[in-house]
Amino acid sequence: MTPILPLILPAAQMRLVTQFARMAIEANTVIGLRMAGMMGIMAQSPGEPFRMVAEKQAAASEALYAMASAGMRGHSAERVLSAALRPYGRRTRANSRRLTTSKPR
Repeated sequence: MTPILPLILPAAQMRLVTQFARMAIEANTVIGLRMAGMMGIMAQSPGEPFRMVAEKQAAASEALYAMASAGMRGHSAERVLSAALRPYGRRTRANSRRLTTSKPR
């Protein structure tokens, strides 16, 4: 019986899994902090809900463009997926840093 997932992933797949895991952790942090801001537990800038929606639209269009560009260049499936994740990863990293830094009062 063969295992469903290989025990040792090739390097390209491992990089993709790592990229996705880092982005998922940062996204969970951002979601938790934004929810805390919406509930009034922590301070939140007035434009944060609008920013939350607007950045998703921009990231989706950037991801589609990056994925199409990588596909048209004939890159492997891992590189196409990595190109699609990159715009979301940049935003989750920036939001995580912005929301976790303490602001002077």
